[in-house]
Amino acid sequence: MPKELIVVHGPCTISGTIHVSGAKNSALKLMAASILGQGTTTIHNIPNISDISVMSDVLTRLGARISREGHTFAIDTTEVNSFETPYELVSKMRASISVLGPLIARFGCARAAMPGGCQIGARKIDMHLVGLEALGVQFDVDHGILIASTPAGLIGAHVMLEFPSVGATENMLMAAVVAEGETVIDNAAREPEIVDLCNMLNQMGAKVSGGGTSSITIEGVPLDSLHPCEHTTVGDRIEAGTFLTGGALTGGPLQVTGVDPDYLKMAIMKLRAFGCMVETDSSSITVSRTGDLQPTDIQTLPHPGFPTDLQAQFMLLAALADGVSVITENLFENRFMFAAELMRMGADITLEEHHAIIRGVSHLQGAPVSATDLRAGAALVLAGAVADGTTWVHDIEHIDRGYEDYVGKLSCLGVDLERIIEA
Repeated sequence: MPKELIVVHGPCTISGTIHVSGAKNSALKLMAASILGQGTTTIHNIPNISDISVMSDVLTRLGARISREGHTFAIDTTEVNSFETPYELVSKMRASISVLGPLIARFGCARAAMPGGCQIGARKIDMHLVGLEALGVQFDVDHGILIASTPAGLIGAHVMLEFPSVGATENMLMAAVVAEGETVIDNAAREPEIVDLCNMLNQMGAKVSGGGTSSITIEGVPLDSLHPCEHTTVGDRIEAGTFLTGGALTGGPLQVTGVDPDYLKMAIMKLRAFGCMVETDSSSITVSRTGDLQPTDIQTLPHPGFPTDLQAQFMLLAALADGVSVITENLFENRFMFAAELMRMGADITLEEHHAIIRGVSHLQGAPVSATDLRAGAALVLAGAVADGTTWVHDIEHIDRGYEDYVGKLSCLGVDLERIIEA
């Protein structure tokens, strides 16, 4: 297939109002949870991105029937009769491993290809397995296939996660809803997407409390007491943060709507530290700036800390700040690959293990660059928007994984860019 790239003609002013799509990292898990409903679950506000297409393929291979109208999915899991996810789909998107929990809950067993690493790090699933084992799941590996069984059924347990892993928390949640007795997940992930999943599971008849805190309690219910539901996906905080970065780069004002500002408290605090003015209401955030960007130190941490998915975008802000900033990446070992691409555009960045020392420069220059991962790709397009001259962003399939109509939305905000077929 011919590959596309994004061509950006800078410099541009990025301002206006944009409505964010539903959260990618929530919608994928809500789709997986529909397996538990054994009927037609309707999920609204699902983004039109390639990762959603992969998850649709996963569910279809399992026997689900999916119909889509705009951003609403009707997922009928009545005839789901397979409990195996094939390698060709898991290899496209490691988030497809999130069907493991609901398959075990529904069938008492599952078979899933082992996910590999990805561009930003190994992202092992050890904690998924340890957590599920505590609930009575036994695992074997046969030629790269993870085989799960529950000889004595699922039994509630008190589990302390070694790290507040989002994926492990989600898989445990979706299995524990039908485990006999009470399950407590301590050191659970606290991301807004976890809260969204807990809310949908409760709508389906589960008994989950404590979502959004570090201790989640699940009272197991019989599988046949779970039922389909209708649910609306929360707004995408990372997409919102990406567009806010664009407004901060050129001064805005730029308003994002459709997202709860509470999801981005740390990012908003850092935008203000960069010298921006930020105003919020219940479902929108507006950023503007009149003075120079100020240097700011950032370290990525699990929510409610600074999100690693906004690290590349905020590194771009630091690259144009008036002074030296230090960014510490605590979650993914390879996420600084973005820095090398930004340096091609004239940024002054020194990498020391999991620290990046960024000395601000007065301007960037357009250049050919490659999207090394989803968030890096989005940040490189923004870099092109403020750079002098033309920037060619290659490997944009990464961007399509998580941003719906990124080019169209940026165009509405004043960016001069287009998608073209690579020669």
